[in-house]
Amino acid sequence: MKQLSDSVYNRAIGRHEAKFKLWRSAGLLLTYRCNAACEFCYYNCSPQQGGLMSTDTAISAWQSLKALAGEKAKVHITGGEPFLYWERLCEIMKEAKKQKLGEVDLIETNGFWATEERIVAERLKALDEFGMRRLKISCDAFHQEYVDIELVRRTAAVGTSLLGAERVQVHWRKYLDHSSDLSVLSQAQKEQAYVRAMSEYPCRFTGRAGGRLAELVACKSIKELAATNCRANFLGAKGVHIDPYGNVFSGTCSGIILGNIMNVPLERIWQEFNPRNNGIIKTLFNLGPAGLLDEAQKLGYQPAGIYAGKCHLCTSIRQFFFEKGLHAETVGPAECYDIGA
Repeated sequence: MKQLSDSVYNRAIGRHEAKFKLWRSAGLLLTYRCNAACEFCYYNCSPQQGGLMSTDTAISAWQSLKALAGEKAKVHITGGEPFLYWERLCEIMKEAKKQKLGEVDLIETNGFWATEERIVAERLKALDEFGMRRLKISCDAFHQEYVDIELVRRTAAVGTSLLGAERVQVHWRKYLDHSSDLSVLSQAQKEQAYVRAMSEYPCRFTGRAGGRLAELVACKSIKELAATNCRANFLGAKGVHIDPYGNVFSGTCSGIILGNIMNVPLERIWQEFNPRNNGIIKTLFNLGPAGLLDEAQKLGYQPAGIYAGKCHLCTSIRQFFFEKGLHAETVGPAECYDIGA
């Protein structure tokens, strides 16, 4: 297990300055592919997206997280939709059990695959035997545009029966009990439903969510956002997400690459990460997304009058940089950006 003093950033700062925390959790994005294309998706996942994490990549990330955080390390498997690649999901779980890496803290799904109780029971029993601690089922106004609520209810009911209520998390349960069919609504009615959902539950305005959805609730001027930076976000992130290609994202900051575990082990990425010496991350760290405006505007970026928040502004500018082919070492991969998928 690493110590805070192993970080090059922590060794360079003053005694009373905020330290760069250890990463104790890692979300493994098995794939960017999903049966849904939710408006609030912060990874731009859709049926047209791709990528599939290899078993070796997943196990390597898991081992590195344990080297970082010891027994406090927590891994969850997400996507995209992990159940689109059931066999690969099982391979990763089997290998982790074989290597005694511990339980998978959480596996996420939208339940699209739950066409029969028998299928749900077989799969959840298998995951339980492999070492899944909890099942998280996505259930909200956005997912239910694409997934029949009865499939979600079946997943939750069978999961509760087999695993116990404490091991089945429905995110959000309100929608399980009081769902509505958004597919029959007009676009204006859908947008009203989206705004209601966002008022009740937080939304991260990155990826696809940083587009039309963010525009619906935009209310902050650039002047207001210029007073915020991302220092606490980088230093205090509880963990990372790792995509199918090995790209490492801090917390839920999709599309901002800190490193790649195909080239450098995760524990070394943590040790060597210094936001004060890292291109546009340095700017975000010190000045926030508003600090990127000068470069972007000189190249033709046209700012909007208002934004939903600093993540919306950041996503918008990074989208511009991506389309210009700029800062490719940090702004990527293509799956995290709006490329018409």
